[in-house]
Amino acid sequence: MPLVTTKEMFEKSMKEGFAIGAFNVNNMEIIQGIVDAAAEENSPVILQASSSAIKYARIGYLKKMVEAALEEHDIPIVLHLDHGPDYETCKMCIDNGFTSVMIDGSKYDFEENVALTKKVVEYAHMKGVVVEAELGKLAGIEDDVNVASDDAMYTDPAQAEEFVRRTGCDSLAIAIGTSHGAYKFKGDARLRFDILKEVKTRIPNTPIVLHGASTVIPELVEKCNKYGGEIPGAKGVPDIMLHQASKSGVSKINVDTDLRLAMTSEIRKVLVEEPSVFDPRKYLTPARESVKKTVQHKIRDVFGSSNKA
Repeated sequence: MPLVTTKEMFEKSMKEGFAIGAFNVNNMEIIQGIVDAAAEENSPVILQASSSAIKYARIGYLKKMVEAALEEHDIPIVLHLDHGPDYETCKMCIDNGFTSVMIDGSKYDFEENVALTKKVVEYAHMKGVVVEAELGKLAGIEDDVNVASDDAMYTDPAQAEEFVRRTGCDSLAIAIGTSHGAYKFKGDARLRFDILKEVKTRIPNTPIVLHGASTVIPELVEKCNKYGGEIPGAKGVPDIMLHQASKSGVSKINVDTDLRLAMTSEIRKVLVEEPSVFDPRKYLTPARESVKKTVQHKIRDVFGSSNKA
């Protein structure tokens, strides 16, 4: 099966009430772990790369590794640019075979965001590629995205309606309380489902996206810290809230931090318990399996996309 866009999978998700996991990739083991999990669950999946991941892995390598996954598994796979910082990056990814791109104009004022998003949409649609945009600002740090908590801003539902109408974007990432990175909440987790509900009422046919939605799985944090890590107090979005979001009109949920924790915790464990190991396969194999296990849990127990391929 060739790469697909998100159009059909999002239509199905909105109709049947489930979300599709969008998992960040930057190396072979992560791609294998994600796609093996999705294939076993018979789930559609979105593989997404940020501009910094593309810089690290190089766009040609990423594309070929995803093509290898397509040859192994017959499930719908989207290759998506996460947090495209500018028109040029989006264009580069479109020209290199990505089937979906995100243009993140949330750092600009409303009119600038509209103009930039519209420019990307016009080029992408001419090439048969779909576009995700963002309105509102999520706090936190992820790769090249860094927003202070004081600068975070919830999405205005009325603006969301106007934004989609004026830009023609295919999906919209909104801010309802999630944040990037491993430190999402200082106190109890709280998401503004009232904002989500109003947004869906105003733009019922537009797929909604949640960024900064890793659970920051406590067991993985504990394992990292046990084997020499230093990430005390890390806290993410509880699975029960993400499950509610997937049932409440969210079509795409981004996961990055949980995969980093899954991989790193297992690598740390092997290197501490077996200090004589220097063959990368000895620690990357269990790390890949940990990524797979984490993705299967998300697909089956949180997003509800098992057997939706």
